[in-house]
Amino acid sequence: MFGQNRDQLRRFYLDCWQKQQQGELLAGIELIVAQVIQQHPEYHAILKEDNLDKDFHIADGETNPFLHMGMHITLAEQLGSDRPTGIRALHQSITQKAGDAHEAEHQMMECLGLVLWEAQRANQTPDEQAYLECLRKLAGTL
Repeated sequence: MFGQNRDQLRRFYLDCWQKQQQGELLAGIELIVAQVIQQHPEYHAILKEDNLDKDFHIADGETNPFLHMGMHITLAEQLGSDRPTGIRALHQSITQKAGDAHEAEHQMMECLGLVLWEAQRANQTPDEQAYLECLRKLAGTL
């Protein structure tokens, strides 16, 4: 959406949520963002102007809600385009196994996070095949 600009990205989340709350029309990625926020009531209080520059520290037991929701958004985009190829079918299998699409996404986010972390550590692009292999393990197809 905005590359590496944390402030713009967080502002976009806030704007989408405000539009949703005011009943304004949302389109495209705005709709996806608002849907993801709606699924996470535990983050609604954070989506305020004075929290946009807040840092979240794992050492303090904090989860970064923007990162968490961003991973849901990434999955929504991947599922919408079936890219990497086959992810939509894997999502369906993982959802059946988990019993809930949202829980399936949380499990899939573990694979996504691992692949992204490994890519960052190696200063390379994410390994799509490793990602799909991790998802296949979750789905029980490996």
